Amino acid sequence: MPMNRHLLGALVAAPLLTPAAALACSSCGCTLASDWVTQGLTSKPGLRFDLRYDFIDQTQLRSGTHAVDPATIELPTDREIERHTRNHYVTLGIDYSPNDVWGVSVQVPYIDRYHTTIPEEETSLSESKSSALGDVKAVIRYQGFTANRNLGIELGLKLPTGPFRDTFRSGTEAGEPVDRGLQPGTGTTDALIGIYQFGTLAGNWDYFVHGRAQVPLGSRQDYRPGVSFEADAGLHYVGFEYVTPQLQLNLKTGGRDKGAEADTENSGGTLLYVGTGATVKISENLRFYGFVQVPVYQDVNGLQLEPKWILTTGIHVSL
Repeated sequence: MPMNRHLLGALVAAPLLTPAAALACSSCGCTLASDWVTQGLTSKPGLRFDLRYDFIDQTQLRSGTHAVDPATIELPTDREIERHTRNHYVTLGIDYSPNDVWGVSVQVPYIDRYHTTIPEEETSLSESKSSALGDVKAVIRYQGFTANRNLGIELGLKLPTGPFRDTFRSGTEAGEPVDRGLQPGTGTTDALIGIYQFGTLAGNWDYFVHGRAQVPLGSRQDYRPGVSFEADAGLHYVGFEYVTPQLQLNLKTGGRDKGAEADTENSGGTLLYVGTGATVKISENLRFYGFVQVPVYQDVNGLQLEPKWILTTGIHVSL
């Protein structure tokens, strides 16, 4: 997989083609961009596989743009107080390009989530554990608008493949359903619409920008996730032979979830992360990448748990 400098880049827009449900009831998800085609990190037709791991430990309770100390909340109270959500995501990405104009990609996530919360009018924790395949996403892209094939559009679907009937396993809520925003799947089919561009900025610096919106096409059992949008911008330094350092800005904004089963008050918001890391060339067909993201701006509706940092690692294979 040649590292063509004219096909490297810095992202600016991408919506919920990430492993988690966005901004729904403290399920923040990861916003890091790792699509190698839309970043310009690969240019030739062929088959590619990407195996990615995301660790998101949501420990900080927030309201609006401020952190909230749970110790200052007198219990019992008339609202739920979430205490901890630990997420492990493993996502298999499969990408195929028959030529340099058309391509298709599929993402299959596996979600392992541990969650504790203090229900309203209670003083003790209730605990849940979810381990299941999540919602699969399939996207078709076209990048035949320019001669150097550096501008493209995407159309796709998020499919309702993940389960959404997990229950609490301990505490006063044992046997009761977990909030829909914390289930492995939303139960809905969502449209994915995106645009991207990449190129050389100056010297050994290349950029990419990528934006995608996710729009639910309906509701499922009294739940409809909020419309969401992600915008990512990144820089690559391509002056080294085996290592490509990267810097990304990742913006995610989402509306409130709706329906009788939605936690409407405590869902939706705007998150901005900065991420830094690198891609390492192991061989012509094998790459390893690792990133750490930290939040630089968080504005959430109601009370939601957010992470103080996010870790992403992965391997990329081209055939």
